[in-house]
Amino acid sequence: MLLPFLLALHVLGVVIWIGGVAFVTIIVFPMIMRMESSLEKVLFFQGVEHRFAKIAKICVVIVGVTGIWLLSLTGEGRLLFTTAGIGPTLMLVVWAFYVLVLLFEGRLFKVLFRGEAQRDTAKVFAKLTAFHWIVLGLSLLAIGVGVWAGHGGRI
Repeated sequence: MLLPFLLALHVLGVVIWIGGVAFVTIIVFPMIMRMESSLEKVLFFQGVEHRFAKIAKICVVIVGVTGIWLLSLTGEGRLLFTTAGIGPTLMLVVWAFYVLVLLFEGRLFKVLFRGEAQRDTAKVFAKLTAFHWIVLGLSLLAIGVGVWAGHGGRI
């Protein structure tokens, strides 16, 4: 009874979190790039980011807790960092990456956009868009490999 509940909660957390990343990457950033005013771009992005960051953080915590719990209950934790455990390993690596980005996003943005934010918002949003496409690609890879490995796929 606990295992199906945890798995459902885990998957729902991933759907909301990665679905949000996909929405921002595929819908929001192209909208921003078509805006003319730098101020309009920044205000729109801050509004979306401010709302989604809270949701993403909650989902990342839920996914982390349920993921660790599931690895423990199923015994799959022993497969981490092995060929047989490629699915959970990749999911763990992507999850850890997101945790680091969410914890240190302010510092990360300062490093990535040193002085640029004041001068050229188009460059800033182009970098953010590229970053989001990379993160989305890694996320979808982790999901795909996790599903594939979880349903009998082997390397």
